[in-house]
Amino acid sequence: MDTRDDTGTADMAGSADDQATPARLRGLPSRLLSLTAVHADRLVSEGLAGADARKWHYAVLVALEEFGPASQAALSDRTRVYRSDLVAVINQLADRGLVERAPDPADRRRNVITMTPQGRRHLRRLDTLLSAIQDDLLAPLTQPERDQLAQLLTRLLEHHTRTPAPSTDDRPA
Repeated sequence: MDTRDDTGTADMAGSADDQATPARLRGLPSRLLSLTAVHADRLVSEGLAGADARKWHYAVLVALEEFGPASQAALSDRTRVYRSDLVAVINQLADRGLVERAPDPADRRRNVITMTPQGRRHLRRLDTLLSAIQDDLLAPLTQPERDQLAQLLTRLLEHHTRTPAPSTDDRPA
């Protein structure tokens, strides 16, 4: 049975060595990354949904814990959630008492978002949940392999998201 996920990719119920998949596809790193990312995203989304949370909820709470109270613009930059989408995320978190929104004393046109004690407790529960999900996702790997995988993925991501310095040909005349 061929089931397709939301990206149109067939759900690989079998192993990566499935003989029905052409050999040239089975070993393609970009394909393996994509299929694994789809699976990882599904595990995280389903796990968080079971805790009445979403990925962006977690990202905002983590950013607030690590950097402290922040403007919506700063949170957008830190979480990479579009500013227009972030408003809805903050509204959801505020409605549940996990964050508070207050005017910035230095600039009343801007809001500052602060995590509440209830938000900190919720974040601890989500951290525990995500730790278990990571263990499930990475179950076949040893801890050194997990560390190496994270380092390699970080290196790839940094390489592909780095903004190159403009060349002399790109400078305006």
